[in-house]
Amino acid sequence: MTASSVLRGIGVSPGVAYGPAVIVRLDFPEVPDRGVPPEAVEGEVARLHEAVHHVVGSLEALRDRVAQRAGEEESRIFDAQILMVGDMEFLASVELLIRNNFLSAETAYEFKALELRSLWADSGSARLRERMADLTAIQRRVLHRLLGKPDKDENEWSSAELDEQVIIIAHELSPGLTVQLDRERVVGLISEEGTRTAHAAILAHSLGIPAVMGVSGALDRIKGGTVLLLDGQSGTILIEPSRHDLEAAKSHMARRHRLELEMDAAASEPAATPDGRVLTLMSNVDLPEEIEPAVRHGAQGVGLLRTEFLITGRATLPTEDEQTAYFQRVARAFRRHPVVIRSFDLGGDKFPAAFQAPHEANPFLGWRSIRVCLDQPEIFRPQLRAVLRAAVDRDLQLMLPLVTQVEEVTRAREMMLEEAAALARAGIPAADRVPIGAMVETPAAVLMADHLAEVCDFFSVGTNDLTQYTMAVDRGNARLADRFMPHHPAVLRQLRTVLEAGKAAGISVGICGEMASEPITVVLLMGLGFTQLSVSPPALPLVKWVIRSVQAEAADRAALTALGLRTADEVVRLLRETVASHLDIRLLDPHGALPGRGLSASFPSPTITITD
Repeated sequence: MTASSVLRGIGVSPGVAYGPAVIVRLDFPEVPDRGVPPEAVEGEVARLHEAVHHVVGSLEALRDRVAQRAGEEESRIFDAQILMVGDMEFLASVELLIRNNFLSAETAYEFKALELRSLWADSGSARLRERMADLTAIQRRVLHRLLGKPDKDENEWSSAELDEQVIIIAHELSPGLTVQLDRERVVGLISEEGTRTAHAAILAHSLGIPAVMGVSGALDRIKGGTVLLLDGQSGTILIEPSRHDLEAAKSHMARRHRLELEMDAAASEPAATPDGRVLTLMSNVDLPEEIEPAVRHGAQGVGLLRTEFLITGRATLPTEDEQTAYFQRVARAFRRHPVVIRSFDLGGDKFPAAFQAPHEANPFLGWRSIRVCLDQPEIFRPQLRAVLRAAVDRDLQLMLPLVTQVEEVTRAREMMLEEAAALARAGIPAADRVPIGAMVETPAAVLMADHLAEVCDFFSVGTNDLTQYTMAVDRGNARLADRFMPHHPAVLRQLRTVLEAGKAAGISVGICGEMASEPITVVLLMGLGFTQLSVSPPALPLVKWVIRSVQAEAADRAALTALGLRTADEVVRLLRETVASHLDIRLLDPHGALPGRGLSASFPSPTITITD
């Protein structure tokens, strides 16, 4: 198997899929350049509005189907599409083109649609580029209606036509196409465009379909009928895997299945090392469907409840009542365990459609996270009220992202107390306060950790951004992927600094970044002295298994040695050697399922039948 047989993208929905490729092309329809006589102009304007009205009705029906199949939260994705299709400014520009140039409705609409798509594509806004799939989907629907084409779901393609399990490949996956796929027939998705926050990615995750996005050149490299082996965690795709590859995957999956049965049986057991050190193992929760697996795997609460899904793709900001209901839902699921709610991490490419964000040359070093919340109290105060209302008789805590100044924490606390007083005056049941902590994810926060600890109730280290800002590496830049080094000694020394500052102030310090979800790295974190980890739900069983297998004394020695090393590679080798002396490291190896191909062993895998 040569290197040319492997493609890599962004893993957006976990799982392993095996099957032949089916190419789906959903291009814009051919629109004739047609003029009309002056007396027909108003009729064309009426046709335009009829088409828009029809598409809005179709999207509302689709939204209702999504609510039944994937959940209420996911169905709100289509609110943004409904808002787009009915945008009055855009439709007014189409009407003007029809009247001034005596054009047919479809000709004028196509001209303005292409103009808007070009504007969005060239925009410096990551949010606009991310929503391109939504824009394309609704414009395609309107044009099909205007051209009198059949109003088939997504107009051109349906998974009901398939008679075997396949992997779909498209240039761009729209939410409308993704949600209508038959899970029994479509076992995997690949697209050339898209990221983890794309609407299609969110829906694929909700529906349990392994998916890889951002696979450059996929349509050129993969022909219809080509057999593929796809890993939706690592973002790796094998083209025409050999029998040896499949046998290796099948063997590895069988071993993993046996291990998973053992780990499931130990879900209620404590996360304690053989020599008696006990850790608190919590879960990160990004989406509502992750609540149940986190509970099932024995998570002792939520160490990071991300709230961005509440605003992703929404036409409007979520109400206070909506947020309260969601926070109560999560708190009920974890009963007496704590739930740490991260305030809106707005910024970068995460702004709601209704929010007018400024263009920034470098949005990840700009107006984002706690800065937006403090500057826009109309966004932050309803969330504070929702947290306080949901915290009645529940252990809820609030975590502030991207803190770099002590004043950010003190101002947030003042605003919380103000909202608590307002709720009390209104007679609305609510807590009088909740613990407030800082998400430590910048070198500034590390260097000021001793002072931050004086105003914080807890720390939680976000290792993803801490690594990014420490190494000056954009973690979303594929060209710099090999320079994104969470195990670099510069990062490890900062972890120790934060932990020492927290201990000195008597506050808890946890880890909620991806390092805590890497079973091998957990040994390092445990050795550094961290006793509270928050990990992704699928990683909970493996992380607990490692903790219960490796002596704390060995972890301490490894961490002490790692702090004195010079490179990330040296640290990784040390950790692998330490873990290998306690358990079968092949079951933790990200290359274990298919040696040398990069497929992950971190998620449940489907049955793979190998025939001659």
